[in-house]
Formats: sequence, structure tokens, C-alpha cells
Amino acid sequence: MIIFEKIFFYPLIYSMNRIFKQLVFSVVLGVFVISFHDSRGGNNAAINRAEPPAKEISGNQPSKPAAKEHPGKAAYTKYCLVCHQANGSGVPGMFPPVGKGSWAGRDPKELVLIITKGLSGKVEVNGAVYKSAMPPQPQLTDQEIADVLTYIRSDFGNSFKPVDVEFVKKVRSGK
Repeated sequence: MIIFEKIFFYPLIYSMNRIFKQLVFSVVLGVFVISFHDSRGGNNAAINRAEPPAKEISGNQPSKPAAKEHPGKAAYTKYCLVCHQANGSGVPGMFPPVGKGSWAGRDPKELVLIITKGLSGKVEVNGAVYKSAMPPQPQLTDQEIADVLTYIRSDFGNSFKPVDVEFVKKVRSGK
């Protein structure tokens, strides 16, 4: 029986061992090759070498100063955008627009009171009726209120005078 094992089983085990090693090598090689291909099927290393660094591309162009963002935009984005939308158009039937023809041009005192006290009930803006509520925003500082009102009154197609922080303080104090 030992002779039969040596003649039959040992060559079989040897060839299976060789096949297993080749299979493992192929899988490792396949993973290695695939890991270096990007979504376009190219080689990342070759693409990176072929593209000049961004610094070289823009090195000869004059740098443009970043446009200064209006200080009221941050407060608008944080507290107003969800209802009044990024472009100031509002949500039809629910939240009125703050753009051209809206209440943005009204008496700034009324606008300060709307922000600090809130507003509810039926509201008409540009001939459309809105039935919703704006909650009061007492957490806003006087500066934030002045900034957001100035932003609304100067953006979204509006061109009204800015609202001064001292004016907001005066309205909030009831004087």
C-alpha cells in the first residue's frame, strides 16, 4: 500500500500544491493590479506623473482676491435659508419670499420686530397668500439681526438701505 501511495498520491499532492500556489499568486497579482487602476481604467501613478502640479498651471496667472462675503449671509444661511430658500424665493403657500417686491422694503422697525417676536397667521406678499408661522429668533444678537436684514435688503434683487445695529438695539429695547 505504501508503494501505491507514493506512486499515486504524492504526484497528485505535488500538483495540487503547485496549482494552489499559482492560484494564490494570481489572486495577489490581480488585487495589486486592480488597486492601481482608477475609474477610467488607467494607471494612477502614470496619470499623476503626466499632470503638472496645479501650482505650475496657475503660477503665471494673477491671483484674484476672494470676494468678501456679506456678514449677514452666514446668519441668513443658518437661520433663514430653510424656509426662505437660498435664492430668497420662499416656499409657495408656506413661506414668503424675501426677494424683490417682498416685505424686505418695509419699515426696518417692523422687520426687526418680526425677527425678534415672530409672525403668524395669514400673510400676503406679491399677491400670494402664505399661511405659516415664523418663530421668534431671540438668540440672534443685535449685530446678527442688523447684518441679516441688511443682507436681505441688499440682495435677492433688493436695493434698500442697510439696517444699523444701533437701530436694532433701540427697537429691541422698546425705545
